[in-house]
Amino acid sequence: MNSTPVYTTAEIRKIESLALSILPNPPTLMEKAGLAAAEIVRARLLVGDKHRILILAGPGNNGGDALVAARYLHRWEKQVTLVFTGEAEQLSQDAKQAWEQWQFTGEMVHQDIPANGQWDAVIDGLFGIGLSETRPLTEKYQQLIHQINQLNLPVLALDIPSGLLSDSGRVPKVAVKATITATFIALKPGLLTHDGCDHCGEIIVCNLALNTVALLAPHHWLLDRASIATRLPAPRLANSHKGTYGRLGILGGASGMVGAALLAGRAALKLGAGRVYLGLLVQKDAPIVDPLQPELMLLPPSDIFDPNFLDSLVIGPGLGQEIAACIYLEQALQTNLPLVLDADALNLIAAYTELSDILKARQATTILTPHPAEAARLLNTTVDEIQCNRLNAAQILVQQFNCAIVLKGAGSICALPDGSCHFNTSGNPGLSSAGTGDVLSGFLGALLVKGFPAENALLLAVHLHGAAADVLLEQQHGPIGMTASDIIPAARDLLNRWVYSNKTHDS
Repeated sequence: MNSTPVYTTAEIRKIESLALSILPNPPTLMEKAGLAAAEIVRARLLVGDKHRILILAGPGNNGGDALVAARYLHRWEKQVTLVFTGEAEQLSQDAKQAWEQWQFTGEMVHQDIPANGQWDAVIDGLFGIGLSETRPLTEKYQQLIHQINQLNLPVLALDIPSGLLSDSGRVPKVAVKATITATFIALKPGLLTHDGCDHCGEIIVCNLALNTVALLAPHHWLLDRASIATRLPAPRLANSHKGTYGRLGILGGASGMVGAALLAGRAALKLGAGRVYLGLLVQKDAPIVDPLQPELMLLPPSDIFDPNFLDSLVIGPGLGQEIAACIYLEQALQTNLPLVLDADALNLIAAYTELSDILKARQATTILTPHPAEAARLLNTTVDEIQCNRLNAAQILVQQFNCAIVLKGAGSICALPDGSCHFNTSGNPGLSSAGTGDVLSGFLGALLVKGFPAENALLLAVHLHGAAADVLLEQQHGPIGMTASDIIPAARDLLNRWVYSNKTHDS
């Protein structure tokens, strides 16, 4: 599996400790980090006639990294303005050495950002991964970060943008908006989810010549195009027919919400399901056929549950929460069919202990697809609590329901019963529109119905869903007005390209 590991703050600290016990003599990790940062600035931010850099060095080791970068940039004849906010006598040994080496340059050190200064770029070295809910930014640092953001200059953040929490991706107060984040040793969860998606800019991993996987086995991974290369379906055989590619049932579409079930069905067909049956709950004026996708077969909901008739089932898009929905959901949970549970199916499970207990006892494959509000209902908490630590919430959902899940949102997190989590890198704000979750459910159903393992189906569907939106973003020059219906053909085209050219990096 060609995947990039992701480590929590505690795991990074352990890797640092292990590395220090086996590393030969200098350069130290701080020296390597500062040099790597300086090289990125020289190559990416101070090009041509640009040579003026503002560097903010904080009171900890992140500040030490910034001091090392300042020394190299000064050596390379860049004009360095250094702001140091710490106390030299309180620095760690490596950071104190970096401070003393800067002192040898004879250059001035500022305590605040000089008024009316002129710079071409900024290095943010105020705080790294040490901030937490119990160690928030003081007012002084909040003001400094506001000043950095108001400069409207390219910013290189060291390790993680200051103010962003490393494990959760939450910004409790304010955080630096970076152009590039040079993250050291390995990726951290907070770079990849929640507010991190809006603050990190381009992320460059500087591993400092450490083999992190050898030092500490990872439990979390980056979900990108390279990592799904081995999860793609095989090219279709000439000697095949519609039965070869599975029979999928989709249950939902109560009165006023038929469109949700239709979107899921259309998505499943376009992603290759052989036959798709819609069991619509709508009673009055139920459609006889989908005029835009007449290949969909519309059935009474009661005809959906025969395991000899279907290979897997999606339940939830437009399901509603009436008594009939509860009855059908209970029937679905009691089958041995692989299930995708979305939308109101999740809300009903959260509302009724009986349904929750049946779900927990299921042995067959089940995938849950909650957004933060649905996750909050399932865990009997608030949306804020879910968003404060999305990784933890995803892990608790898996443990509680023994299912694979995707916690949707900026930086969707796919969590699996084996304890691993995968942070999705695809997608954009164009997915913030009605029906995109129904489309994802259809994609999941189409993959499950072809016998895909739940892990492969989940990871491929989630990444493909976002990647299709990214293709549309480029074609439409932005996310405004992107619809769920747009995602379906874009995903079909992209999946065909990936399967038949095996160029998972090419969109």
